Amino acid sequence: MTYPILTAEVRFEQDIVQVRQRARQIASLLGFEAREQTRIATAVSEIARNAFKYAGGGKVEFIVEGQSSQTFLIRISDSGPGIADLPAVLSPNFRSQTGAGMGLAAAKRLMDEVRIDSSPDSGTSVELIEHFSKQMPLLTPAELNQFLDNLARQIPDDPYSEIQQQNQELMRTLDELRQRQDELVHLNQELEDTNRGVIALYAELNDKAESLQRVSELKTSFLSNMSHEFRTPLTAILSISEILLNRLDGELSAEQEKQVNFIRKSAQVLAELVNDSLDLAKVEAGKVTVRAADFEVEELFSALRGMMRPLLPQNSAVALIFEEPRSLPTLTTDEGKVSQILRNFISNALKFTEAGEVRVAAEMADSNTITFSVTDTGIGIDLADQTRIFEEFVQIENPLQSRVKGTGLGLSLCQKLAEFLGGSIQLQSIPGEGSTFLASIPIVYGGDAEKDLEESIDLAEKILPAIAHCGQNSHNLPPKILIVDDEEVFRYSLKDLLAKIDCIPIEAASGAEGLQRAIEHQPQAIFLDIVMPGMNGFEVLEKLKSHPDTCQIPAIVLTSKDLSAAERDRLSAAVAIISKQNKSRKQAATKIIDALIGVGIKIDRKEKIGRN
Repeated sequence: MTYPILTAEVRFEQDIVQVRQRARQIASLLGFEAREQTRIATAVSEIARNAFKYAGGGKVEFIVEGQSSQTFLIRISDSGPGIADLPAVLSPNFRSQTGAGMGLAAAKRLMDEVRIDSSPDSGTSVELIEHFSKQMPLLTPAELNQFLDNLARQIPDDPYSEIQQQNQELMRTLDELRQRQDELVHLNQELEDTNRGVIALYAELNDKAESLQRVSELKTSFLSNMSHEFRTPLTAILSISEILLNRLDGELSAEQEKQVNFIRKSAQVLAELVNDSLDLAKVEAGKVTVRAADFEVEELFSALRGMMRPLLPQNSAVALIFEEPRSLPTLTTDEGKVSQILRNFISNALKFTEAGEVRVAAEMADSNTITFSVTDTGIGIDLADQTRIFEEFVQIENPLQSRVKGTGLGLSLCQKLAEFLGGSIQLQSIPGEGSTFLASIPIVYGGDAEKDLEESIDLAEKILPAIAHCGQNSHNLPPKILIVDDEEVFRYSLKDLLAKIDCIPIEAASGAEGLQRAIEHQPQAIFLDIVMPGMNGFEVLEKLKSHPDTCQIPAIVLTSKDLSAAERDRLSAAVAIISKQNKSRKQAATKIIDALIGVGIKIDRKEKIGRN
């Protein structure tokens, strides 16, 4: 619906003022607020002035349109030359040199909508539109008639009154602008204060982040560098415990055997905690080395079967089952780390399964991944705890937990190791029914692989000069073996082993003493520790190889230190590197004897060296 209200002509300049007055009066009667009245009046006067200036005059129509939603429309038309390039004039980037187009730009900013129809020699029509607000009443035909009567009774003021009205509006606008300026100044001050606070907070957060980073690095460095200090005494405790329990130096009473067993079990628990902590530290520090090699799942399961079956007590109600792998490809990844993940899964399953079975299986997940699974019929894990158990040092409360010991690090380590290999860990569990731990491992490791120096050393190339040096062993004389280690307990354990295989041990408690004794006694082999006060193992090895009297003596490194690639390069002159981190005395003895045989020392493998 269209309701015409008033039509006015613009023929003289004072008509512009009257049109402006009428625009304000009509807007006021329609219910627009004072600020909106000013905007409408100003827009009408700007377009009316354009019509007078560029077309010599025009017509102004005031209209109300719509029924359910109404708008106030002012149409200002003229018969002038029109606007030659209307899109350019309406462009935001338009800059007028004469002032043309300025009125249109002002009207567009003041009104809700502006419609323009213009073409050369056809005149211009501009429609200014202001929408009724939701609070404004809608006009009915009866109300419109009353509206027209009220408008007819309102006589336009003289031009001077309109100028006075404009001045008052200008003063109000200036006051509002000044008030807003004050508010902006106050707001800017608050923002500056806030920004300073935010900057200070960011600086504090950065300091805390750097502090946490330093703490994390110190923790990792501490754990990594303390491997020798932690592991060496633990290895010594376990070794001496085995010597006592195996009765190698005489019988024990029942009470003594019980006490030694307590010592051994406590040392094993502590060793497990230390190993898991150090492994986690290495993973977090990115210092884990992946030693990729080809292996079969069947061989992996065979080794795991032999390692894990002793964990089952006699007449156990739990069956440990390894499913036969079928049609699985050869894996090229770190077998030791995959084995470590599965050992942890199986060990946990056996701990928390009182009856039923623990089943180990492997199957193809896709063309590039194998999924290993360990399924048990144990206590299960609540859904709320299935994420927590992969956090460090977290152990779920359960009656069985009090009967089994753990560090709470195993699953966290497994997750990190799997991710390090490019895989992932998943858990499926129902409380009271059991759990399934899944490890998805890529068939081919995609990172940079590095082989362990201990495995990659070609003994045949290194020991030829050493075998010639060991010629005196061919005269059936007991070989002399020098032990250079600052740990008295470890020297004691190694001396005991060497004595059992008919070797003459010679001790040196420091690097300097070791060099002197090597020159004096000319041993057939030297066992060398790395971390020692004063002269460390790296320096001892360099001096041994540079001295003409000792350069041919084979050196075997025995250390609990986790060696970096650079450190392994410094030990390239050693014929073997053996870790002190062995599961049992028998395992350690086997590696030591293999190394001695490798350098040409004759040893009877059937010689009794102690039971596991």
